Amino acid sequence: MGSISSPPPRQTFRLSGHSIEGDARTTPIRGDLADIKLAGKLFAPHYAVPMLRTGIAPVTEIHAEPHVTSQPVSALMHGEEFAVLDIAGEWAWGYCLHDDYLGYLRFAELGDDFTATHIVSAPASLLVAGPSIKDPVLARYPMGARIICGEISECGKFIACENGWMPVTHLSEIGKVAGTPADLAESLIGTPYSWGGRSGDAIDCSGLVQLVFGLKGISAPRDADMQQADFGVELGEGDALQRGDLVFFPGHVGIMADGENLIHANAAAMAVSVEPLADAAARFAEHDVAILARKRVVV
Repeated sequence: MGSISSPPPRQTFRLSGHSIEGDARTTPIRGDLADIKLAGKLFAPHYAVPMLRTGIAPVTEIHAEPHVTSQPVSALMHGEEFAVLDIAGEWAWGYCLHDDYLGYLRFAELGDDFTATHIVSAPASLLVAGPSIKDPVLARYPMGARIICGEISECGKFIACENGWMPVTHLSEIGKVAGTPADLAESLIGTPYSWGGRSGDAIDCSGLVQLVFGLKGISAPRDADMQQADFGVELGEGDALQRGDLVFFPGHVGIMADGENLIHANAAAMAVSVEPLADAAARFAEHDVAILARKRVVV
């Protein structure tokens, strides 16, 4: 009778090698899943290859959690791309391609990729059924929405797009938006303040900066602290502020209208408003430093 061999010793495994740390808002990993691009850098039980989709609603809220009562953290505009990493029920989890910002949105508000030709450069525009001011409204698209447009109507006032028509004066070819970021920000005065908003319909402080610079083809990070860290060039102590400069406060940012007045989406007015920089800074008096940074972005 032969002898029974002993089982091999138990093997143990451990992660080794390079690992990265990243901002939780833009590093595509959660407890059960990560983007395949993080394989070998961060551990996750599963990795997913992103499925690229495009926003088809005029604007889609992005939430911190997969339910409508969850805090909104950003927004996806019509025509912007979203990398889907997971779908559960009606909700998709992933990130915006333009700024890598993570969150949950309704999968039904995503569609096949398309290449937009124009962008809404007015505070908002209406899609109508025909090339006439008397035709019924089909949809409203806020500033920042990207649209596929075609022929201009015989009257020259409307352009064909999205199975309808939109006013020519409300749209610009992508990359050819007129005016400065400060000009565009001023056109949004009165737009309601909304946490996570970044459109001509509802907007927060950093969303305003991201939107108006983005219209000019300049990509900005999503949140105020990210913009303070990685956007623009710091001004020296002796440098005077000028129109278009950015001023950063604790958790807040605004755009200078001139050397003394600030354009910003703020909870004090619950809207985009203009006020003296000194008045805005006074609301941060409880902090050790009211103004954290002053930066300039070359357009």
